[in-house]
Amino acid sequence: MHRSTYRRLPPAQTPADPDAGLRAWLPSYATKHPCHGFRRAWAALRFDEGSVVNKKRVHRLWREEGLQVRERHPRKRAGVSSVPPTEADAPKVVWALDFQFDSATDGRAVKIASMVDEHTRESLLHLVERSITADRLVAELERVFAVRGAPKVLRLDNSPEMISQALQRFCGDKVGIVYIPPGTPWNNGYVESFKRRLRTECLNRNHWTTLLEARVVIGDFKQDHNRRHRHSALGYLTPAEYAAACTHTHHPVVCSIN
Repeated sequence: MHRSTYRRLPPAQTPADPDAGLRAWLPSYATKHPCHGFRRAWAALRFDEGSVVNKKRVHRLWREEGLQVRERHPRKRAGVSSVPPTEADAPKVVWALDFQFDSATDGRAVKIASMVDEHTRESLLHLVERSITADRLVAELERVFAVRGAPKVLRLDNSPEMISQALQRFCGDKVGIVYIPPGTPWNNGYVESFKRRLRTECLNRNHWTTLLEARVVIGDFKQDHNRRHRHSALGYLTPAEYAAACTHTHHPVVCSIN
C-alpha cells in the first residue's frame, strides 16, 4: 500500500470538505431550535432554504456534530375508551380542545387554552388568561366558529369547563361532543402533541413578567406553528398550506349491531 493512501486525511478534516457549509449551518439551526431533530432541519433546508440535500446526509452530519436530541417521555398505561373513535378524515370534522398551565415570574398562574384541527394540525384557538371560566371559553369558541365555521365534533376531556352546562347549551344540536375516558389523555393525542411542542419550544424557554407578554409570545408561536412548522404527516407542508390545498371530504361511518 502506498504511503499517500494510508496517510490521507478524511475529507471532513481538510479545507476542501464538501460538507463545510452544511456543518456550519446545522449547529446554528440547532442553537435557534434546540428541540428540533434532523428531520425538521432537513425540511428547513429543503423547503425554506431551497437546498437540494439528501435526508440521510443531513442525518449523518447531524450525528457527527453531536446535535441529537434525546426525548424522554413517561411511560403511559393503556386505556380503554368508552366512546367509539371518531376519525378526522377531512378538515373541520374533529377539533380537539384542552388546557395547560404555566406561571409568571411573580408566581401567578397563566392558563392557556389550545384547540387543533386533527386533520390539518392547525392551531385554531388563542386564549391566555389568569383563569378561564366556562362562559369565557364559550365566548371565544363562538368567535372562532363565526370566523372559521363550526366542526362536526369537539373532542374534550372531563375538566369542569368542558362538562359545564354553558358549553352543553352552546353546542346544542350544532356540534357533537366526544369526551375521552377520565385519566386517558392519550385518547386526545393530537392536542396533547401540540401542547408538548408548545411547552418545550415556547413555555420552557420564556419567563413571563406580565400577562400581556405571555399572550403576545404564545400567540406568535401558534401563528408560527400554522405558517412555518412543516409536519412530516402532511408531506412536509405547513398546516396552513395543507389546509388551503386539502380537498378531502368527510365520509361518515355507520355502525350497526347485528
